[in-house]
Amino acid sequence: MKQEVVLGNVMVDCVNERELQKFYGELLGWEMCELFGRPAVRSSGGVVFLFIEEPDYIRPTWPEESRKQQKQMHFDFQVEDVTEMVEKAKMLGATAATEQYGDEDFVTMLDPSGHPFCLCKK
Repeated sequence: MKQEVVLGNVMVDCVNERELQKFYGELLGWEMCELFGRPAVRSSGGVVFLFIEEPDYIRPTWPEESRKQQKQMHFDFQVEDVTEMVEKAKMLGATAATEQYGDEDFVTMLDPSGHPFCLCKK
């Protein structure tokens, strides 16, 4: 029988680890905690984001541009009301990406460290 590997945590590089912990904790309604000596947020289902400040952190460019820092990954969050969550994200410090591709299905946002994430219609 093949042994399955399970995702443990997602480590997110950033400019300010406490700011990003607070942002995602409040946006997602996840528990804010400390794990492995790092600020973290944890969902009730056990998904964990850990945050780490990197001294030479460079914000990703979105949409991508040649010879500029590319995003490495992004989160898609399924939400009941996209418009409501966009407003909540803005209130917490996110900005809407200048270019949008989701029509009414999703909105691309940038968190306080510049990581793109999408708020997607369930």
